[in-house]
Amino acid sequence: FPKLGDNIQIQKDKIQLYSNQVFVTDAVENIVPDFLTLLRGVIDSPDIPLNVSRSYLQADASVKKISGHITKKVADKLEELFKADRKDFEAKWDDLKVFVQYGMLSEEKFYERAVKFNLLKNTAGICYTFDELTEKIKPTQTDKNNKQVYLYTNNPTDQHVFVEKALEKGYEVLVMDSPIDAHFIDFIERKNTDATFVRVDADTIDKLINKEDALPSKLSEAEQNELKPMIEGVLPANKFTVVFESLSETDQPMQITNPEFMRRMKEMQAMGGGAMAGFYGNMPEIYNLVVNSNHPLINKAVHEKDEAKKKEMLKQSSDLALLSQNLLKGEELTKFIKRSYELILN
Repeated sequence: FPKLGDNIQIQKDKIQLYSNQVFVTDAVENIVPDFLTLLRGVIDSPDIPLNVSRSYLQADASVKKISGHITKKVADKLEELFKADRKDFEAKWDDLKVFVQYGMLSEEKFYERAVKFNLLKNTAGICYTFDELTEKIKPTQTDKNNKQVYLYTNNPTDQHVFVEKALEKGYEVLVMDSPIDAHFIDFIERKNTDATFVRVDADTIDKLINKEDALPSKLSEAEQNELKPMIEGVLPANKFTVVFESLSETDQPMQITNPEFMRRMKEMQAMGGGAMAGFYGNMPEIYNLVVNSNHPLINKAVHEKDEAKKKEMLKQSSDLALLSQNLLKGEELTKFIKRSYELILN
């Protein structure tokens, strides 16, 4: 199991086929399953014919049996390691993860075996099998439609504010940062129809796991309609949709969220997704700016008579939301820093 970079490159010529210790070929693609071509090693069998064409090898019944057998042997060995010393297996998991996930995606028989030892790691470094995690989160992460919601982050540092909100609620947050995780998540959801995976910054915390009806709003519809174009006016054009939500007063006045479906399709397309992933993957990045209609600052902005001061309040709040998602850059970031110092001085 060699170490892999962030981008999976199928490393050919790393597995060699031998017949009774006589070299046959190192071009094993289409002879063994794709995910096994990521491994390095030797297959030696008396059933592999010598001096024949590659097309003959691909069609030969004995070679096809070897393909199934070596898949089983890899699964057997991994399961044996998992059962014999789980702590050691968990320590090696980061190096095994992509191989196991790719195998589960590629081969149904491998999936049936690997689901027992495939691990999901949370932000605290604790590992669970899918069944173990499902049992643990059932009391807290089941929504009002009786679906289990698995929260994850692909970058605990960049998404720290969202991770913290989830942890404060007592939720488990998984780290899903491998290059094929978008495909793997989609695959697991299709295998388990009562499960849904959502990244922590896909929505506000109460909507990520929707358990009850929203709080009443302190802003009327007319007040929201009055405020909305002013907020849109201080945001970068054509990239953000402004939405109002009735959240707790202690939640942030504004948050940037990145809707799960569109973002996941783009990630799948980047790793070579299907037709649907390709269609959505070519669309521009879209974010929601969620305005907390119950926050005192938003209430203050609604009733502020000085238009210049109102705009400054909204601009500062939206810039803070952009900053939390690393979306405030260049000139706008410079202006924000300057404005922040002026506000402190005043």
